[in-house]
Amino acid sequence: MPAFRKVLEGFQSFKENTSRENPELFRLLAAKQSPKAMMIACCDSRVDPAIITNADPGDLFILRNVANIVPPWAPPQSGRHHGTSAALEFAVLSLQVDYIIVMGHAECGGIRALMSDDPGVGPGREFIYPWMQIVQPARHRTLRLHWDKPLDEQVHFCEQENVKVSLDNLISFPWIRERVQEGILKLEGLYFDISSGSLYRYRPQTDSFDMVQPVDYSES
Repeated sequence: MPAFRKVLEGFQSFKENTSRENPELFRLLAAKQSPKAMMIACCDSRVDPAIITNADPGDLFILRNVANIVPPWAPPQSGRHHGTSAALEFAVLSLQVDYIIVMGHAECGGIRALMSDDPGVGPGREFIYPWMQIVQPARHRTLRLHWDKPLDEQVHFCEQENVKVSLDNLISFPWIRERVQEGILKLEGLYFDISSGSLYRYRPQTDSFDMVQPVDYSES
């Protein structure tokens, strides 16, 4: 089936089933959105946050970019485009979300390219190469701690380090740092393993990613 035809047929199924089953939800969503969580995830077609979390329309304010990266805060006059920063600003200051969640995933092409010096993110690329340099700290830590490991293991470690770098970069935004310190905004890191379908939650206390269990639900 041609890809675009599948898109159109998928919409028809959505219209006939989802929206018809809950018309009140869509009436409310037409008036405003009020998500309580922002999710920052990768563009990877295999990792859809709404599907993975079984979210309803309106539950998540989702930002997807290459390798689920949060750049550090930079002033608007820095000459850069601030698409990710703009989404953060809207989520925090306008929507006033309670959580910002960074979700990394296994088999991330951007991280594998970063760890293997793949020319796909080399200097010949106008946008991908400078974007991936944001997470060089994750690569450096991986090489320092796991220099003797096979590439697959390095990639896995770096994928999780990437989540931690983005969490650190979130704190560089003054209005995020202020709200975290006041306890009105929480930051969370998740890691999705595609092959097993398991989800892991970052624990700052132990600097580890632990598989999500039912007990986690009562802690959030």
